Amino acid sequence: MSTVTAPAVLEIGAIVVDPPVVLAPMAGVTNAAFRQLCRRFGAGLYVSEMITARALVEGNQRTLRMVEAAPGEDVRSVQLYGVDPTVVAGAVRRLVDGLGVHHIDLNFGCPAAKVTRKGGGAALPLHGALLRNIVRAAVRAAGAVPVTVKMRIGLDDSHRTAVDTGRAVEAEGVAAVALHARTAYQHYSGAADWAAIGELKAAVTTIPVLGNGDIWEAADATAMMAATDCDGVVVGRGCLGRPWLFADLAAVFAGREPAEPRRLGEVTEVMAEHARLLTHHLGPDRGVRDFRKHVGWYLTGYPVGASRRAALSSVTSLENLDQLLDELDPEVELPPGGSRLPRGHTHGPKPVPLPPGWLEACDDPSPPRGADIVVSGG
Repeated sequence: MSTVTAPAVLEIGAIVVDPPVVLAPMAGVTNAAFRQLCRRFGAGLYVSEMITARALVEGNQRTLRMVEAAPGEDVRSVQLYGVDPTVVAGAVRRLVDGLGVHHIDLNFGCPAAKVTRKGGGAALPLHGALLRNIVRAAVRAAGAVPVTVKMRIGLDDSHRTAVDTGRAVEAEGVAAVALHARTAYQHYSGAADWAAIGELKAAVTTIPVLGNGDIWEAADATAMMAATDCDGVVVGRGCLGRPWLFADLAAVFAGREPAEPRRLGEVTEVMAEHARLLTHHLGPDRGVRDFRKHVGWYLTGYPVGASRRAALSSVTSLENLDQLLDELDPEVELPPGGSRLPRGHTHGPKPVPLPPGWLEACDDPSPPRGADIVVSGG
């Protein structure tokens, strides 16, 4: 097991995150139900799905529901997307003063074409003046509530912006910065470049630097911290269908060995619990429909057969789910290497669309038009 030499306690403003583990915001996944489930397995900072600043300022009801606290959620953490400093400031004030949020993360890493084409997400670090204005507005509006930033290495290997962006947001008063160690061009393909996390950590010295990318098992987290000297980890796709990863992470940061891979019976118990939390959060019909996408992630690596996977992915009710889960052999084990099988997004590499002239006007602090759309990712 890789070891971490420094005390594994992460401080983001006044928030102590122990162990130093953060759940990455993921569209359609990190809702109140999933956060509640993950938190049962281990401590950490559990961030909501990303919401858009303009939708929040305009009082969009769906957006407001996405910001609702999960039961027992003492620290409310929200990721915010925005491209206009004034709108971002208004959204931050609403989150802090009206909704009692304790932590705000700004997304500058989304590689989705519909976002970057309008200058948002991973395209924004190319316009450093605008990015600094957004961060400055958010930090001032947040007051004592910590604001953090999540970003990528850059647009591509020819436009690596992470170090410059990290130094800029550090100067603007953010409480921490997280790096998904891929470029936007990579999307979710290839290996994460952990060396880039080390470069950022060496450049940003007064606030915590968190690493994100290719943490599939708990030992990956301690290996990343040992290799890069980063202060904590952000876990995304590795916990899809495996919320118990947070228990394994708590174990390794406490100096213990993680549990053996879960037998299928343990997996199906968590699947049933997750589905019930979703129906409580979203309602019976929508909750069951939302659970369907999680089935493939939970069963990744387990030899259960294509027909059973298909049936579970089309489940119609909690009763139907219970019946189908009861048909699975609880003693089935995960084959060696099953924990490292990819889950979630795997697409890329592919070109990143940008607004016309975006690379020729990098000093322009003007917000791009039409970028405040309901999107998520990073």
